[in-house]
Amino acid sequence: MQTTTPQAEFIMMQSALSTKLTRRVEGQLSFHGISFTEFMILRFLNEAPKKTMRRIDLAERVGISASGVTRLLAPMEKRKLVEKEANARDARVSLVKLSKAGERTYKEASVSFEHSAEFLSERLSENQLSTLLGLSRELA
Repeated sequence: MQTTTPQAEFIMMQSALSTKLTRRVEGQLSFHGISFTEFMILRFLNEAPKKTMRRIDLAERVGISASGVTRLLAPMEKRKLVEKEANARDARVSLVKLSKAGERTYKEASVSFEHSAEFLSERLSENQLSTLLGLSRELA
């Protein structure tokens, strides 16, 4: 029987933890009609200058492919959470902008997200959470 290295065990545990946390957060975000990935898109757009980003940059920030973000944005456009915007400098560049409805949804969903985050991390002390954040930033 082969033993798992601490490094491999860490990666497996992080993957399982990520899945578990995402499922729990998605349960809360579903009340707002969005997934966790859609919430992340709304968040990045909300923080962007003019609440607008290139699709390719948005895909990179969310951690999915450019085609994946395009597939994800299509229903978000239909629900009026985001809008297509033309790039005055380069017509080949595809921009996406957070709509007013998207801003409202993001603000409301942020409250649920923050409550979920607090609940899911309540077993950690402030010091433990700070250490975990620092270590995670080292690996990101």
